[in-house]
Amino acid sequence: MQTLLAIANANAGSADDESVDVAIAALRTTSDVELVRTSSPEDLDQALESHPMIRGVVVLGGDGSLHAVVAAIRKANRLDSLVIGLVPLGTGNDFAATLGLPDDPALAAEVIVADNPEPIDLIIDGDDQIVINVAHIGIGAEAAIVARPLKKVLGPIGYVAGALIASVKGIATTGAKLRITIDGEPLLPHGSVIQLAVGNGRFVGGGAALLPEADPADGLLDVMVTYAGRRHRRIAYAWKLSKGDQHEHADVVYRQGTTVTVVGDPLPCTSDGELTQPAAEHSWRLEAAAIRMWR
Repeated sequence: MQTLLAIANANAGSADDESVDVAIAALRTTSDVELVRTSSPEDLDQALESHPMIRGVVVLGGDGSLHAVVAAIRKANRLDSLVIGLVPLGTGNDFAATLGLPDDPALAAEVIVADNPEPIDLIIDGDDQIVINVAHIGIGAEAAIVARPLKKVLGPIGYVAGALIASVKGIATTGAKLRITIDGEPLLPHGSVIQLAVGNGRFVGGGAALLPEADPADGLLDVMVTYAGRRHRRIAYAWKLSKGDQHEHADVVYRQGTTVTVVGDPLPCTSDGELTQPAAEHSWRLEAAAIRMWR
């Protein structure tokens, strides 16, 4: 019988307790499972150090929890030896949606019980930090900031509403001057840029299909660059985002590659939902099949 470490957020509300119990019960039909609740990176480091003989780690949470656990496993140099499972109990569960995982905790646990792990790609940014799902600069970062309070009321539409608001103010009004290189080849400029997104996953903001063609197991980064058109074109872009076909917009260039470098006007970046300070240079590279996940 395999041994698994299940990790839940110690700061989650009591409403999650029942879902955690359901998932653990399902996992224990085939595995020895120890549940640990963590609230900091140090807690995660300690949990992994205390369990040297486990076969896998099951994340009971959302995209942020998955990001934190994978980062801790990489820090411990155990990506090659551990399989990662996800029971989506977060607010958005965007990467879980890309993986096709069930929302129901018992059904998600059954995916792990079936024991068919698959290789999944991992993105590493210029600061040697991981990106599990999506990183984006420009209007995407602004939309994420605006959408935070809206998501509680509007759900997945909150991100689209944030994009609509951001499309008529801030960086979206004029765009940024950027030099974009994909796999060593400069992207021919089409004007000022209002958004650049790179990712493994299709969804952000609780269900908005930002990179609708992304496949986290194809060995490629998906890259979408949106250029600054007139205001009505920017609003049309945000509207297309609500339908998941914004990559077909006339002001959008959609590419794939393994490395991306961006140099130019300082812009903040939202990476797996975490916002960083504006920087004049951003870069990402893909590590194909860097982790294994039950899906």
